Parts: sequence; structure tokens; C-alpha cells
Amino acid sequence: MGSRSIPRPSNNADRWFALKSQVHTRLLNTMSADQLRGLRKDGMRDQIGNMVERLVGETGTPMTISEREKLIEEILDEVFGLGPLEALFKDATISDILVNGFDSVYVERNGIMQETSVRFKDQAHVRLIIDRIVSNIGRRIDESSPIVDARLGDGSRVCAVIPPISLIGPVMSIRRFGKKLLTTDELVRNDTFTQGMLDFLSGCVQARLNIVISGGSGSGKTTMLNTLSRFVPEEERVVTIEDTAELQLQQSHLVRLETRPMNIEGAGEISQRDLVINALRMRPDRIVIGECRGAEAMDMMQAMNTGHDGSMTTCHANTARDAFSRLETMVMMASSAIPDRVIRQMLASAVQIVIQAARLTDGSRKILSISEVIGVDEDQVVMEDIFRFERSGVGKTGKALGTFRATGHIPEVLGRLKAYGVQLPRSIFSEVHEVKER
Repeated sequence: MGSRSIPRPSNNADRWFALKSQVHTRLLNTMSADQLRGLRKDGMRDQIGNMVERLVGETGTPMTISEREKLIEEILDEVFGLGPLEALFKDATISDILVNGFDSVYVERNGIMQETSVRFKDQAHVRLIIDRIVSNIGRRIDESSPIVDARLGDGSRVCAVIPPISLIGPVMSIRRFGKKLLTTDELVRNDTFTQGMLDFLSGCVQARLNIVISGGSGSGKTTMLNTLSRFVPEEERVVTIEDTAELQLQQSHLVRLETRPMNIEGAGEISQRDLVINALRMRPDRIVIGECRGAEAMDMMQAMNTGHDGSMTTCHANTARDAFSRLETMVMMASSAIPDRVIRQMLASAVQIVIQAARLTDGSRKILSISEVIGVDEDQVVMEDIFRFERSGVGKTGKALGTFRATGHIPEVLGRLKAYGVQLPRSIFSEVHEVKER
């Protein structure tokens, strides 16, 4: 399954780590750091193999050929890679790697959290790997700055926390970067949404409606944003803004912007709000913010209201209505002088569609609702669900069961879609699709 390095008894783990540490130390003593950086992984295999042979002979440690080869591979990972985590990175089914101290590593595989037998030697070993990741991307982590959020070379997102913030030693979470983009057909087959829901959303993108995707962590918000971006016309100029670049938009006329944390002197920070303000000067047709989480919501809302139709963003919220409450709070972070009623009216004017995503108990991601923003009535934002997923239970294999159901509400935005040449059959607003156990 990719979670165990080699088959060996757990009571021999300390012996294994000691042997690996001795070979690693000898290697570092015989070659300088500059020499190691200049070498390729394949070129070191024979030299490390000879060291293993000598150490095994000196210590009288019994070792099979497969164990010897695995030991060599793990030492190469220590020198050139991410140590014990390298085996997990080679498993394409793993979407998240969670290091809770040196002796507890979990992974999420196919939506299910699993504990692995991967472990580090000690806390210093975890810190060594974190320092290697951080230094490779030009960031730093120490007691004065004990949290780092960064991106690996393959796009995977890393969040590391060290003492004194963490009470269990260095911890790290890695959100893997999907090398393969799921197609819309695959998402429909996986029951993430129905074909009718997809047809409606694609029409909304083509008609330049402003869309907010809300949901919890790992609910598929970024995947949904990538999916919707495929329907943006190729000739339009898109500017994306993210804290950590995760979006995989396919347009050729694309500008990607990423925030920058403050440097060691406490200066040089570039926030999402700075980037949104700057993006407005870059002649975008659409602005896509990976996630609204602060004062940039104010500038995003103003952009949506002043000629940048078709913009999209995500936010953390449990329901579509909660998403509006969160956006309202974010706008107030930028300017507390604006009355609440005015903020609601501006938000209701800026956003036309809210998509609610969720990760269910079986690990699957689904669109729970697609809602249309109607307006404001008596200081409350009025929203109408167009599509809804109604959960009915869990199947024998643990699969979450339910029904995608159109509510019967005919969206007011259909006139806008028609003006852009998008014709949708009325039948999709009465469809019912049951999710069955396969």
C-alpha cells in the first residue's frame, strides 16, 4: 500500500534506524555538502551499497538482499529527498500526508484517513526534513517564526509547525498536488454532480455570472473551481490570485499571482488584497481568487460590481447562507464604516450563484447545493436553491447514498444565459438522479 518501507519486525526498528544513521553519517563525513549537491542519486547508489556491506560485516547484522536494497534506497531518500516520506510520495493514491510528531504518520487515501507504519527516528529527524523543504523554497522556520505555509516543486502544499507552537514536536501536513485533472465526465460518473447541474454551471460561466464556491477543508472547492474554469472562453484574459498556487487553469491568456510572506526583517509582505488591487490595473476580463479569507473580499466585491463579471472565488463555510455571512465579515475587516445593510446589498448585487461542496463520510466529494442569489429582503439575503443533494443513508460498502434533486425553481438568470447564446432545456430544473451503490 506504500505505507510501510520494508517488511521488518517493529522491535527491530531502532536497530534499523541506527544502521541507517551510521551509513548516513559516514557518507556525510566522506563528502562535503557541496559535493553531495553536485551528485545525482543514481551515481551514489554503488558508493552507499559498499558502505552498507562494510557496516553489515562489522556489526554482524543479518540482512536479506531485499532489505539491503531497501536500506540503500532509504539512505538515498535521506540524502536527496524527504526521508521516510519519499515512499508515500510515490503512491499516487495518497492525497494528504499528515506527520503528527516523529512516531505518527497518517495519510488520506481515496478519501479515507489511515495510519501508516512510517516513522522518523526522532523529533530532530522530522525537523531536518522540514528544514530541507523550507530551505529549498527560500522560506525559513525557527522559534521566532514557527509556522510556514509553502509549496513544493510539484505543486503540493506544505504547512509545518514547530515548537513552541506545537506541543508534540515538529508537525507537518502535505496536501498532494493532483497530477491528473479529473475530467467533467469523470466527475459526473463519480456522482460529484449531475450532467444537468454541469450544463447549468457551464452556462453560468459562459454568461459571465459571478460565482462563489463554499465548503469545508478538503471538500473539493479547488477542484470545482478548476472544472468551471474550463468553460471560460479562450480569448478572455484571466488573472488568478492565491496564497499558495494550487489552481490548474487551462487558458493560454492567464496571469498567475501568488502572495509573499514578510521577510526576516518583517517587511516585504504582499497580501491577497495587494494583489487584487494590482490585478485591477492589469486589464483582466475575469479575476479568480483561490480563496477569500480576509479584507480582499471588499476589493473582490467591488471588482464584481464594476465590470469584471464572471469572476470566481471560494470560501470556507458550512452552508451557502453561511458563506454570505463570512463574506460580510470579511468586508467589514476592510472597512467597518460601511453599514451592514449596505454590505449585504453590495454582496447580493455582486454574487449571482453560490455552490456548496462537501466531503461525505465515505470520502467522496459532492455538490450539496447550487443556489441563486435573488436579492435582499428586510436585511436578509434571499437565496433560492436550484439543485440540492439529499442524503438518505449509507450503503453496505460504506458508500454515501442520496438523491440529486432539482427543486423546481426556475432561475432568474436564465435570461442572462439566453442573451449569451446559452439555451438550456427546462427539463433539467425538474430532474432527479439517485446515487446508488455500485
